[in-house]
Amino acid sequence: MKKRSLVSWNVNGLRAVFRKGFAEWLKRARPDVLCLQETKARPEQVAKELLSAPGYRHHFSSAGKPGYSGVALFTRDEPLSVKRTFGDNRFDGEGRVLQADYGDFLLFNVYFPNGKASPQRLKYKMDFYESFLKQMRKLLQAGRKVVVCGDVNTAHKEIDLARPRENSKVSGFLPLERQWIDGFLATGFLDTFRMFEHGPGHYTWWDQISRARERNVGWRIDYFFVSRNLEKSVARAFILPEVTGSDHCPVGLELRL
Repeated sequence: MKKRSLVSWNVNGLRAVFRKGFAEWLKRARPDVLCLQETKARPEQVAKELLSAPGYRHHFSSAGKPGYSGVALFTRDEPLSVKRTFGDNRFDGEGRVLQADYGDFLLFNVYFPNGKASPQRLKYKMDFYESFLKQMRKLLQAGRKVVVCGDVNTAHKEIDLARPRENSKVSGFLPLERQWIDGFLATGFLDTFRMFEHGPGHYTWWDQISRARERNVGWRIDYFFVSRNLEKSVARAFILPEVTGSDHCPVGLELRL
């Protein structure tokens, strides 16, 4: 049985977080798999020190628009295959997905859209959600073991944000967004953090302008989900609020397969 440590982090700009000690953090943390979101960079724009991090291979999916979106994968074990889509090319231009096949599980590193900017972006987000769920159903029906991680851009329940009443009409906590997570879990997925921790006060994103992190007035919008056929393989799930450098903090998962 092999233990794998996985970490997911919306870095809000890989070049920016690199200047804040990211490389040193990676040397200390040493996860087997590191999934990054909102990288805002193409590989050639990233420091060579990071791209040559000892023991890691890297894969990027960058947006067509410069300085926008993007996801990256740093991995010790090279996957059998890596794809920059979940199977719907309508959403491939924004660099939001990396799909890595590790044989004993499929990993999806996803930066889900934010719906706050406009009604059009909220529709784009919900269309992305529904298409992603459709693809996940197909994989579960085929008997695949699936791990989904990333910035989902929605807090699921009132316990997942500090001020639910004040944000009940804000994208990221709208009923239709929360209902999508309900449906996603009902399809056959588990919110791994809630397998171990049922209490309040655990967040992964804080507004920088209001210095909300200092007061822990946050939202839990970054997740590791696993398909139910991986439930017995989940050894640990955690949040790392002490790790700074972004308006998000890393979240983690340990699997024994």
